[in-house]
Amino acid sequence: MLPYFRYHPDPLGTGIFQKLANPKRCPCCGKDTHVVYEGPFYAVDTVHGLCPDCIASGAAAQKYDGEFQDSFSVDGVSDPAKLDELVHRTPGYNGWQQEYWRAHCDDFCAFLGCVGFKELERLGVLDEVSEELDDWQRENIRDLVKDGDVQGYLFRCLHCGKHLLHIDYD
Repeated sequence: MLPYFRYHPDPLGTGIFQKLANPKRCPCCGKDTHVVYEGPFYAVDTVHGLCPDCIASGAAAQKYDGEFQDSFSVDGVSDPAKLDELVHRTPGYNGWQQEYWRAHCDDFCAFLGCVGFKELERLGVLDEVSEELDDWQRENIRDLVKDGDVQGYLFRCLHCGKHLLHIDYD
């Protein structure tokens, strides 16, 4: 059973955690795990294969003095405890260049996954996410392709349910 991450509620679905047939030893706690982290971790040491529990507890961030999200590549929130939870106890996501975490209602949003134009249409959120895009992005939103050269990263506000998008280019 995975711990719950409120800012990344489906880390298996987004692919940031991988299930393994054979267990691997977590470098932080030393316990065998069948689920390992495959996302960004900003630390002096190169660390791979962290278990979900070491991320959720903050043990990995503390042990390696690391962050799962660049604390400067985020929308602003007023509560420093929310930033601490995001960067030290929430699995990140893999972006093309620099991952960016959206916020709304003075809190970070839940990361839902990578999307393209087709996925936004299928989910029925195209108009909603387009509201906050600049003119160039709105005009070129049809170029978004999941896992393509221009990709969207979809977020949902934990409080009002609004969907927000971050767009990145390879």
